[in-house]
Amino acid sequence: QVQLVESGGGLVQPGGSLRLSCAASGFTFSYNTMTWVRQAPGKGLEWVSDISPLGDRTYYADSVKGRFTISRDNAKNTVYLQMNSLTSEDTAVYYCRRGQVRGQGTQVTVSS
Repeated sequence: QVQLVESGGGLVQPGGSLRLSCAASGFTFSYNTMTWVRQAPGKGLEWVSDISPLGDRTYYADSVKGRFTISRDNAKNTVYLQMNSLTSEDTAVYYCRRGQVRGQGTQVTVSS
């Protein structure tokens, strides 16, 4: 079955960086668009970024454009989210998603 396992979250100071990873299994990874979404405390799910199956097209929410970079390694069945210039507004649980299936998430907390 489809399995997505996120990692790389943690506590970081404002202005800092983190790199999230999502290891995928149970489907043909290189055929699928992959997505990162997030959920801040007390809020709904927010779309963050998409990457096309070959990684040649990427899309970002306005709130993260210019600060976050999505990438993928199809040989490793892994999608990444490089997050720079983090602010408290980026505090959330981050999930990777394929279709309607998402992983368990990884917590990102931006605080001094």
